[in-house]
Amino acid sequence: MITNEITDCGNAVCVVGAGPGGLSAARALKAMNLAYEQFERHADVGGIWDMQNPGSPIYESAHFISSRDLSGFIGFPMPKSYPDYPTNQQILSYVRSYADAYGLRPAIRFNMPVQHVHKEADGKWLVTLGDGTRRRYLAVICATGCNWDPNMPEVKGQFNGEVRHSVTYKSSDEFAGKRVMIVGAGNSGADIACDAASRAQRAFISMRRGYHFIPKHLFGIPADQVGESGPPLPIWMARPVMGLLLKMFTGDLTRFGLPKPDHKLFESHPLLNSQLLHNLQHGNIAVRPDVSHYDGDDVVFKDGSREELDLVIYATGYKWSCKYAAEYFEWRGGRPQLYLSMFSRDHRNLFGIGYVETNSSAYKLFDTEAFMIAAYLRDQLDNPAGASRFDALIAHDNPDLSGGLKFVQSQRHEVYLEAHALKSYLKRLRRKMGWPELTEHYYDRLRVDTAAARPAALRAAA
Repeated sequence: MITNEITDCGNAVCVVGAGPGGLSAARALKAMNLAYEQFERHADVGGIWDMQNPGSPIYESAHFISSRDLSGFIGFPMPKSYPDYPTNQQILSYVRSYADAYGLRPAIRFNMPVQHVHKEADGKWLVTLGDGTRRRYLAVICATGCNWDPNMPEVKGQFNGEVRHSVTYKSSDEFAGKRVMIVGAGNSGADIACDAASRAQRAFISMRRGYHFIPKHLFGIPADQVGESGPPLPIWMARPVMGLLLKMFTGDLTRFGLPKPDHKLFESHPLLNSQLLHNLQHGNIAVRPDVSHYDGDDVVFKDGSREELDLVIYATGYKWSCKYAAEYFEWRGGRPQLYLSMFSRDHRNLFGIGYVETNSSAYKLFDTEAFMIAAYLRDQLDNPAGASRFDALIAHDNPDLSGGLKFVQSQRHEVYLEAHALKSYLKRLRRKMGWPELTEHYYDRLRVDTAAARPAALRAAA
């Protein structure tokens, strides 16, 4: 029941969500001495990495897609004892240790969803919580993630088997003895297809287009570290160099039935996977074209071929819905349009963290986004003239952050930014605004007794 009483929280900030993005926001606000309150609909921090959270897309075999040494939060690296590509359990433990290390838990109200946010006439934000109480804030940071609301395409016909979205998938045991097809070849789709290859009676993967495959290791080190180990190369040089390496490591993938990519390398998010190629090489899985329609026990493909199947899982991504604040975002192609992927251009002090696709590890990007938001909010209180200058940038600045790439025209690439171009621009922007630089030691003063704060499992791993 919504109450008439409103609690005015003054200049405090409301942070929605206590997954990795929300925790980045909390740490940045705390470091800038900005008052905030944080709300999490589940019982603990971790977001999608907690498989117990209803709607989590994580499955038993899920691993981090970027490598350990490049993927940690700024100033809080993952333990060296972790493998190159940590497991989902390790990532959950790591995220929770991050919250403990910086004393972030006390400001979080768990088991408390946000129902709705409303912009008032004076620009303040009225937040209605799950218990019906209402609280007024200076700003709202939406950090509830992008991988909760499944995108399920409509397919004509009647299928006698089972059809599900990958958000419901948890274990390869679900495939035992079945004829299974995975639709979609993003990184999760490729992972799940490998699970099917190892457990299903027969396994297929349906692909709408071809992708560039990058092995998880090149020259014995994680692939993303190869690109970071030397000076950044311009795209006209990086593309042929990486293309030559991929020819050496993987060769012509069409011989395994994979469609030839219809785009140049880096113009779409590449598929970072070695196991799928292994399974294709050994005949454990076969590639099929895009689905046309269902016909009883069969799935019919657009080339007229068909397969008799028991289970079809759609690994077709997620809608980037933000239901409690959707009316305040400008949406294009199902993606919110935000300045630098984080600042609403139309509604002051409405922010998003994590509403971006890029060729970079997520957590450092979350930290950078959170830092920019906190610095801007600090200016609103201490340097109104500086905040006004940034308001003008939010309204009119349109930097080219493509890094010279012409991205594939698809929903996924509506908000795709090239990581090096984004980082370089944000660094110049911080200098222009007179904001401090975000270094590996910036948050050291917030650290609590990490030995005591870390969960036992992580202490043992460190």
